[in-house]
Order: sequence, then C-alpha cells, then structure tokens
Amino acid sequence: MLADSHVPRAVSRRSEHVFFFVMAVAAIATTFFGFARTYFLRSHFQTQPLPTLLKIHGAIFSAWILLFLAQTTLVAVRRTDIHRKLGWIGAALAALMIVVTLKAAVIAVHAAVVCCNAEAARKFFAVPIFDIVVFGTLVIAAIVFRRQLGDHKRLMLLATLTILDAATTRWPVNFIQTTKWGYYVAADAIVLGGVLYDTLLHKRVSRAFVWGVPLVIGAQIAREVVGATAVWKSFARMIVG
Repeated sequence: MLADSHVPRAVSRRSEHVFFFVMAVAAIATTFFGFARTYFLRSHFQTQPLPTLLKIHGAIFSAWILLFLAQTTLVAVRRTDIHRKLGWIGAALAALMIVVTLKAAVIAVHAAVVCCNAEAARKFFAVPIFDIVVFGTLVIAAIVFRRQLGDHKRLMLLATLTILDAATTRWPVNFIQTTKWGYYVAADAIVLGGVLYDTLLHKRVSRAFVWGVPLVIGAQIAREVVGATAVWKSFARMIVG
C-alpha cells in the first residue's frame, strides 16, 4: 500500500474510510441534484419521455456512482474479496459508459447541428470527447495501480468526479446558470477537496492527485480551447455533420 505507507496508520485507516465514504455520498448528491428534473424525477417536471438511449446512459452512470459507494463501503468493512470481484464488473461498466457516451454525444450533437446552432454544437462536441478520454485514462491507471491501494482508490475517485460536471452544469443555481465557468467551479471544488484532505491530514499529496488533478482541470480548459478551433470543427463536421 503505497500512499498510506507515508502516513501514520492511526490517521490513515480511519480517515481514509470516512473521506472516501463522504466523497461517494457527495458524488451521489451532486448527481441527483443535477439530474433530478431531467432524469430521476422527470415525470414530475416534464411530460416528454426520455429517449431510450438516454435512459440507458443515465442508468449506467448512476450505477457507476452507486458502485463507487459500494466499493468504498466494502473496503471499510474489510470485504476486499467482494471488492475485487466487483472491481472487474466496474471495469466492464466503465467500458460500456464510454461506448454509450460516445453514441449519445454523436446523436445529441447531430440533432443540435440540424435544429439549432451548428457551430456551437460542433464546439460542444469536444466536451463529451475529452470527458471520456480523461475518464478512461483514470480508470485504466487505477486498474494498473490496483495493488498500490492509496493511488488506486484516488484514481477511481478522480474518475468518478471527472464526470460530475455534467450534473453541476444542470444545478438550478443562479451563479452556475449565469456564469460560463460556474459549473466547472462547482465540480472542481469537489475535486480539490481531495487534495485538501491529503494536504491537511496526510501532510502530503498523493502522486495520483499530483498528475490526476491537473489532468482533470487541464482537460476542462483544453476542451474549451480545442473546441473553438477550425481543426476541431472540421473533425466534428465529419462525425456529427
């Protein structure tokens, strides 16, 4: 166990369990708050049914976040045997998430190109593409470092948190809805909570956070920059029209 070996056991074990449980609950709350009106409680707010692909998309992403909570709980109660078995199910789920996200993004952006602002839609196409690249990179890294527990669980946490901006952008909060970067601020505040935790309690920042957090935040900036370029819009035109 790499990251935990750098801190006192009395601090690391209990604080790790509490921290990851709190972060899992925060991810669930963030997702529910963001998608309550359009997915979880849709029938109370809208009469138009959700397309089947988006129902599947929402179901598998919800399953991922619930699985993250289950995995952190299993570690806390020392059922690592079940945790390992579920881990491979999680890997398969992550692959499915990438495929479904790509399919849903192509359909949604194509529809926006046809009906609305084509240039804006092609620029937005960078958002889901960058998201799945970062998510996939973090999950693969977590699998590679699965025997180095401190890094493994932080990489899985970052993989989960990196998909939360889709929820925070839908929060019915004035600051988020009226500020271009508002939903990034909300999502990244949760991410930076992990860095603050390591800094305050462990007196160091895990190497998973050292490169993972810049990857997450850097990709957010990159997708805005790249999405506005003529090269990207030409690429998007080939994919989504």
